[in-house]
Amino acid sequence: MSSTAHFNLNLKVLCTEGHLKEALHVLLNTRKFPAHSSTYINLLQACIDKKALSEGKQIHSHINDRGFTFSTHPLLQNKLISMYEKCGSLENARKVLDNMTEPDVSSWNIMITAYRRHGISQGAFALFHRMQQTLVQPDHFTFSTILPVCANLGSLKTGMQIHGKVVRCGFHSHVTVTNTLIDMYAKCGSIERSRELFDKMPNGDVVSWNAMITGYAQKGVLDEALRLFKEMPQRTVVSWTAIIAGYAQNNLGEKALEAFKLMQLSGEKADSATFASTLPACAKMGALEQGMEIHQKVIESDFLSSVVVLSALIDMYGKCGSIQKARDLFVQMPQRNVVSWNAMIVGYAQNGLGDKALETFKLMQIAGAKPSPSTFASVLPACAKLGALEQGMEIHQNIVKMGYMSEIVWNALIDMYAKCSRIHKARTLFDKIHHPGVISWNAMIAGYAMHGYTKDAVELFEKMKHSGTNPDHVSFVCVFFACSHAGLVDDACKFFNSMSETYSIMPSMDHYVCMVDLLGRVGYLEETVNFIIKIPVKLDVVVWMSLLGACRTHKDIRLGESVATRLFELDPKNPAPFVLLSNIYALAGKWGDAQKVRKLMEEMGIKKIPGCSWIEVHKIVHAFCVGDRSHPQTQAIYTELEKLSWEMKAAGYIPDTKPIFNDVEEEEKELLLCHHSEKLAIAFGLLNTPPGTTIRVVKNLRVCSDCHTSTKFISKIISREIIVRDANRFHHFKYGRCSCEDYW
Repeated sequence: MSSTAHFNLNLKVLCTEGHLKEALHVLLNTRKFPAHSSTYINLLQACIDKKALSEGKQIHSHINDRGFTFSTHPLLQNKLISMYEKCGSLENARKVLDNMTEPDVSSWNIMITAYRRHGISQGAFALFHRMQQTLVQPDHFTFSTILPVCANLGSLKTGMQIHGKVVRCGFHSHVTVTNTLIDMYAKCGSIERSRELFDKMPNGDVVSWNAMITGYAQKGVLDEALRLFKEMPQRTVVSWTAIIAGYAQNNLGEKALEAFKLMQLSGEKADSATFASTLPACAKMGALEQGMEIHQKVIESDFLSSVVVLSALIDMYGKCGSIQKARDLFVQMPQRNVVSWNAMIVGYAQNGLGDKALETFKLMQIAGAKPSPSTFASVLPACAKLGALEQGMEIHQNIVKMGYMSEIVWNALIDMYAKCSRIHKARTLFDKIHHPGVISWNAMIAGYAMHGYTKDAVELFEKMKHSGTNPDHVSFVCVFFACSHAGLVDDACKFFNSMSETYSIMPSMDHYVCMVDLLGRVGYLEETVNFIIKIPVKLDVVVWMSLLGACRTHKDIRLGESVATRLFELDPKNPAPFVLLSNIYALAGKWGDAQKVRKLMEEMGIKKIPGCSWIEVHKIVHAFCVGDRSHPQTQAIYTELEKLSWEMKAAGYIPDTKPIFNDVEEEEKELLLCHHSEKLAIAFGLLNTPPGTTIRVVKNLRVCSDCHTSTKFISKIISREIIVRDANRFHHFKYGRCSCEDYW
């Protein structure tokens, strides 16, 4: 063997055995013998295996120094492109391609695949078109790479154009290309074209069947998916997974879990995709026990290291209310992707931990993980929940910079601005949508309803109908809510009747609850009871709670006692009916009865949900509970409240102590009222924001009558607007008046 051959063989052995650094040292320090192109290819492959970008650059430099003629070694150039792309330097990979005098079809394919893998869809399309301009003919691999890009974007028109090119290039009978066409048409909403291609295939394989079954399942055509599944010559894990995912995506969780069990009985082993498709069914059903059983099977199947499966587990635990378990799994993950970060953010947000959701979003950015549109659609509701306007606006800026203004993100922004009291900003965003979908209309109508802008909500509802967009069940909930807070009984009844008569929407429990709330608020208690009796579906606890709330508002003790007794039977651990009944007794001055209810709560171990308020100052959300003394500025806050109390009394304020259940001295009752959570938040806002600044507070419960009155006085004394969002609606306090006009 010659010395040159021995030199190249030595380098190959070092690469094969994983000794990249040693091989590189030999290469760089030996100038006597030339390296073959195949040796460079082996070295570059070793860089790919070890993700060694720095070593790859040194090898590239060595190739150039040796004056290698790339035109005679296209395989080496293509390996360079692969090395740079797979080592995370897409820019350098593109430079290699651009410097090639005559890139072949493989060169283009590698780069198009790289752009697709990195989610740069437009870049992939641009390369595909440029490739055609250079007169390089696409092969079956090119089409199998570019068609999934169309599928992911839902670009039916572009997909059809590429289909035409497939036919012209003679690849229309190629099984792999046809399979990607079936998948593309299905994902672009043209399942009929998918089926046409499938039926014409003379030699379809298992991938063809899987693509067709998956297409039907994702579109929700489960009957046809199941029929094909039964006809399939040999069922695979992919087809089982498609059926399970189809059930899960169409809210048929029990069917999904049943299919998962049948798959196991058939002897087919679940893979990571199966687990990732089954767990969302548990998440949607809130089926924690079944989710935990599947978690155990994940462990037994050794898929606990799969990021996809772990992300699905985190999502399942979060949505099933076991947020600590979700957090434990998240912390233990060796590596995280955007899906796992999103799952954790959603879990926190849906479990009422908006501050944790925002904190996780910030940690995600610090970790260098790039947010996706789904990330923003998940974190914006957390801002909305907390009233964190400043943080929401900052996130909006990031969305614009990243070009992520998709429909789902746009709707989340409308909702965030509406719930953070910037209703006019929400409307500005809404008006920029060329063809708003029903979700966008609903978000805007709900925003107006929350702010008490009933006229605007009803007008927008009518405008939606005239625009050609039919309202859905949520649209009616939104407009009923608007009518309820303005006492518009006739309008609500008209809308209620039109649901089934005009739009074939059968009223659900949500709609009945809205109507009960509306009738109860205006004082039509007898009519409300008659309406409830006629409800054709099984009554929800919320219906009776709405009626009990009306009894408190209108001080109807007899009916209140009857409704509360029913609620005690239906939901014995719920503190709300106990609190409402004791409220009714207290407002009537029946302190003995009020105390009996309180004592019964204590005996049953039932605790009242504490009032909590949030206020954002300088992009930090501060939380206050009733009587809270944990804040670093507690002393200053209580001093400020005492000062405000004297100023309010001087202006004519009389504390409303009637709702205080404790049979104690009047002075002590006033002190208890003074320490309600929203008052603490308002005092904190006054101390930490410049004069004239609007103060925004979010509260988890309905604002009490005394806090409502006192906030009107404070707004007049300090000449500031105070906006409070309670559990029911927005209250805009200004110049001693409230936007709700004392009707809430």
